Parts: sequence; C-alpha cells; structure tokens
Amino acid sequence: MNSSTGTSKRIPVDLSSPHDYDLAVRIGTAWRNLRRGASNGSLRDYVLGGEPEPLDSGQMDTLDVLLQRKSWRMSDLAEALHVDPSTATRAVQRLLKPGLAVRGTATDDGRVVMVCATEEGRLLHERISQRRGFVIAEMMSAFTAAERIELADLMTRFVHALDELVKQLPAPTTP
Repeated sequence: MNSSTGTSKRIPVDLSSPHDYDLAVRIGTAWRNLRRGASNGSLRDYVLGGEPEPLDSGQMDTLDVLLQRKSWRMSDLAEALHVDPSTATRAVQRLLKPGLAVRGTATDDGRVVMVCATEEGRLLHERISQRRGFVIAEMMSAFTAAERIELADLMTRFVHALDELVKQLPAPTTP
C-alpha cells in the first residue's frame, strides 16, 4: 500500500458470494449507523452544542477548513470542502451571520472573494475541538495501539476509495 495516498491494489468484490455480500452489508450498515445512528444526535449535541448558537456539522466542517489558512479564495475553499462553489458560498453565509467568518476581497485582485474565520470563530472552534478531542480519545481507547493505527489507515483508505469512486460515477439521469 502507498501510505501517502492511502491507495493499494484493487481487489474485485463479488456480491454474489455470500462472504463478500455479508461483508458489504456489515460495512454498509456501519456506514449508515455512523451517519444516522441513534447516538449521532446525542453526540452531535455534545460536541457542537453547549454554545449560545450551536453549530451544525456543515458549519463545523467549514470552520475546520477555514482555520487551516489565514484566508481562502472561495474556489479553493469549495475544493477543500469537496463541494461545488455554490454550496461553499452557502456554507460561508451560514458562518457570516453569527460573526464566525468574514468575507472580503483579495488585495491583489478586487474581483476575488476571500473568506476567513474571525477571532470569535477561532474561539468557538477551540471550545468545540476540545469536546471533539475528548470524544475521539474515548472512542480510541476501545482499541489497542496497533488497532488504532490500522483503523486510521483503513478509514483513510475507505475515504480515498470513496472519493475516487465519486470521480468515476456517471452523471445522474432524470427519468
């Protein structure tokens, strides 16, 4: 496996095989439960709540990325979030209203929209990150040190494989 990209040789899966089918169902169920599980609401409320104006997951994702740089071109932010530019614009608008981000223009080109987190956004992110760090550390404690490494590697590969698959999907057709 190439650890820098999370890629490895692709091995075909045969869903007509009971073994492969069972594994696919288990992975699909786990994925659904990660996204929609009964604990997800409570976990989200713990990590993102507890604030005068709680964030939703999309706002936190945007704030996470915004804080990786001093400022972002909107097109670069959209790419980093893996969303189209209009979705990135809406995400930023939802951070502007509570004062967690500000929008401006590039100093070298007034036509280019730039966005950055405010000090209030940074402080809120820090508080939420502390709660999120506690949750991740608690979850990791269920695994041995070697399993943690393996889990991180496998999750990274899973996300990479998903990103690669999405790039190859045909455009949806309307009936």
